[in-house]
Amino acid sequence: MRGAHADERPAALVTGAAGFIGSHVVRALLEDGRVRVVALDDLSGGFRANLPEGVAFVQASVTDPAALARLFDEHRFQYVFHLAAYAAEGLSHFIRRFNYTNNVIGSVNLINESVRHHAKAFVFTSSIAVYGPIEPPMREDQVPHPEDPYGVAKLAVELDLAAARRMFGLPFIVFRPHNVYGEYQNLWDPYRNVIGIFMNQIRRGQPMTVFGDGTQRRAFTYVGDVAPHIAASPWTPGALDQVINVGARVPCTVNDLARAVACVMGVPDHPVAYLDARQEVHQAYSDHSRADAIFGVQEPTPLEEGLRRMAAWARKVEDRTVGVFDNLELEQGLPPAWRARLGR
Repeated sequence: MRGAHADERPAALVTGAAGFIGSHVVRALLEDGRVRVVALDDLSGGFRANLPEGVAFVQASVTDPAALARLFDEHRFQYVFHLAAYAAEGLSHFIRRFNYTNNVIGSVNLINESVRHHAKAFVFTSSIAVYGPIEPPMREDQVPHPEDPYGVAKLAVELDLAAARRMFGLPFIVFRPHNVYGEYQNLWDPYRNVIGIFMNQIRRGQPMTVFGDGTQRRAFTYVGDVAPHIAASPWTPGALDQVINVGARVPCTVNDLARAVACVMGVPDHPVAYLDARQEVHQAYSDHSRADAIFGVQEPTPLEEGLRRMAAWARKVEDRTVGVFDNLELEQGLPPAWRARLGR
């Protein structure tokens, strides 16, 4: 019988489940135990080894509407946690079609199926990138002005979810995390996740590379402080139909971050190589009053402690080879360091 399973718990789909935040959300849902979890990932940036043993895993892409239709027909998902994305703000300028196909069209495919199957909650992981150059701390009630196609894509999905709520009654929750790091992050992607890049460069005996002068300020967020909120949100009073900033409260410069990463990796004098500045927001961190009101005020993991946990994992994880993204659609304005890496 279609949609029938021996496990009578409601089904939850987690997309991007073999990726960084997604794998932590899967673990939080399994620990909670109230839903039957199906993990979906195309393994373009995630790794099957990131997932715990025994979880139901499907290798497929959110850009494949037929595959999603079959999956929804089989499992009748009541909860969708959508974390699949190609999250690279800087690179998104040069892969615009790829960015919008994966991050907008893929999301719309999921929204369509969620409407058809009367999902009880669609939880979407957006990004601080939607805000653009707004003066920090950034608040959810401010009008976003994204500066890169990645932020534009995330905002487009937020707007589409609001429209689907009005038209079809699909309940949603949008999270805007920022600069998340921790165990299971992809250390081998040269374009995104600055802490992972720093740790991989140290592992390889290469200098840590910083765009510009390193005075950019971000609040770096330990994954253990955000994944549990994402996983618990459909059953948390006051969370439905909200847009919620989640993340660390104390910003630091990229220069300070590089020193902190070098220290936890055991090489406090590791060199830094400064590259030409790229187009990016200079300061980005958020106000978390809404998250505090919904989830309660919690003390974030101090940066040094979170980095220490990630470093302990990074030292043990086996090296992986990840292909350099070379399917560029535009090359005008490409940072020289990326151009050199691609052999342009």
